[in-house]
Amino acid sequence: MKKFLSVVAFAFIIALGGQTMQAQSLSQNGNRPEAVAKIQLAELDKSLDFTAEQERSLFRALVQKEVNYKRYVNSAETSPEDAKANKAKYDTAFDQAMREVLTDGQYSKWKAMKN
Repeated sequence: MKKFLSVVAFAFIIALGGQTMQAQSLSQNGNRPEAVAKIQLAELDKSLDFTAEQERSLFRALVQKEVNYKRYVNSAETSPEDAKANKAKYDTAFDQAMREVLTDGQYSKWKAMKN
């Protein structure tokens, strides 16, 4: 009986440790550009109803935007003037990508949502 209780206690401790490790990995992955892009794409898809091809293209554009922001806009090594110029440059590039992928109706609705 003691052996059975010790096995059950050991299994319980392992289960708790596994959940803690999983929660930590989820919080670490939340900052990855792919995770951020996936969340943004899901929010946009609710209102704009993308096709599969649009989703793939927009996911790539969102990931690229997040990578560029992380590297050139939000970096501690970037001066405020450079960050502002880089932000404008990458916003324009993202806007152009949206223009190419979305239909005219979707694009105008996206612009309205953005403002």
